Amino acid sequence: MTDSKTTLKAASKASSKVQGSTQNKLPPKENFSEWYHELLMTAEIIDNRYPVKGMCVWFPFGFAIRKNVYGIIRELLDPDHQETQFPLMIPENEFMKEAQHIKGFEDEVYWVTCGGTTPLDVKLALRPTSETAIYPMFKLWIRSHADLPLRIYQIVNTFRYETKHTRPLIRLREITSFKEAHTVHATWEEAAAQVEVAIQRYSEFYRRLAIPFLVSRRPSWDKFPGADYTTAIDVIMPDGRTLQVGTAHHLGSTFARTYEITYEAENGEQKLVNQTCYGISERCIAALISVHGDERGLVLPWVVAPTQVVIVPILLGDKEKVLDVCRDLQQKLAAAQLRVQLDTSDERPGAKFYRWEMKGVPIRLEVGPRDIEKGVVTVARRDGVKVALPIDGLEKALIEEAEELQASIYNKARLFAESKVKEASSIAEAKEITKFGVALVPWCGEVDCGHQLEDQVEANLLGEPQYQCFTEAACAVCGAKTAKRTYMARQY
Repeated sequence: MTDSKTTLKAASKASSKVQGSTQNKLPPKENFSEWYHELLMTAEIIDNRYPVKGMCVWFPFGFAIRKNVYGIIRELLDPDHQETQFPLMIPENEFMKEAQHIKGFEDEVYWVTCGGTTPLDVKLALRPTSETAIYPMFKLWIRSHADLPLRIYQIVNTFRYETKHTRPLIRLREITSFKEAHTVHATWEEAAAQVEVAIQRYSEFYRRLAIPFLVSRRPSWDKFPGADYTTAIDVIMPDGRTLQVGTAHHLGSTFARTYEITYEAENGEQKLVNQTCYGISERCIAALISVHGDERGLVLPWVVAPTQVVIVPILLGDKEKVLDVCRDLQQKLAAAQLRVQLDTSDERPGAKFYRWEMKGVPIRLEVGPRDIEKGVVTVARRDGVKVALPIDGLEKALIEEAEELQASIYNKARLFAESKVKEASSIAEAKEITKFGVALVPWCGEVDCGHQLEDQVEANLLGEPQYQCFTEAACAVCGAKTAKRTYMARQY
């Protein structure tokens, strides 16, 4: 995307818009980096000017989007998961127990070494992820088969010392909204089934956000440290790169062995448990903004928009009558559980339209004297559709418009995503495709061939697509016949 100087430049340029609500257009979306950083500020999502690199501040409006987005996650998990919260700091002796896991995070850990001016006897790690905080407690909680399965999740901040360029919501040193679920099962097969459930829940989550996605099994060298395997969800960003927006890991008994997490089976035998973990971070919001947004600002799905309907009075003629109708509409829509605002500011209608489009409001109602005479309001959808609808029964009609809007923005995103995934039969073709999109490449599955693919294509091997069947083709490296394919792309 960009380096930190470009980010600061965009933030500085956009900050004047936050203060003055000017009507300057965003940069073209083709210039994705500048467009993205400026939109975050102008639409008041994230303020990147906090004086610690890689740490950002949520604007209240951005946090409202976050609240609604994570509300969907809670809704999907709560039926069979329990929400909890574990401490931020992990003792060094617990953190260092799982060698494979620690090797994957050793360069990213922040350490607390003093309490005030007193050196600590045991260093404390700020969690980069919470396996080593949670699993010592699982050892205490789990005694018998009756305690299984156990499914918990938490939404917390995590800390990783990123040495690469940091990017708001995408690559941070403080991940402020990390949803991590941890489950415990009696058998490997039950844990594998839970990984599938996790991917299904995540798929439903992204469908509700109208975001197309790719599901793939990560190669062995790119799986979560300590996992048997990792399945991931990726979104294709506007510049053709992919953003990993969800992972589900089958941990087998790796951590159970390290932390001595066992259960008594029905026959009295002590057995190691099998575990999974799966996570989503605020990258899901980066994807939401990037996939749907345009040169006029955010485009938010109905379900997560802080304001679903804005009413803009067109104050001509009998202004008080227009305002009375607008207030009555506001009350009726609020009573129907719609998130509605009435804009009575002193700005001209055009300035109001600009501001609410920038905020991604799905539906705008324009109400003027002529509309009132006809018993209608003008409905402007964020996808550009404009129609006059009767005031009577408007609540139901707006829900129908919202459903059509959801389908519209999903189809637009789907067509874009599909246009970016292309089959490649050779390394040369894959290299060309991955400059601006995702290549689907024949791969025999051998590790050596996988590494050669990454080196020669100069892109990441995302892994085998889930739930897809392919005809036999020649591996792009060794030429062996294979029915396997792998996604390849440049990643954030």
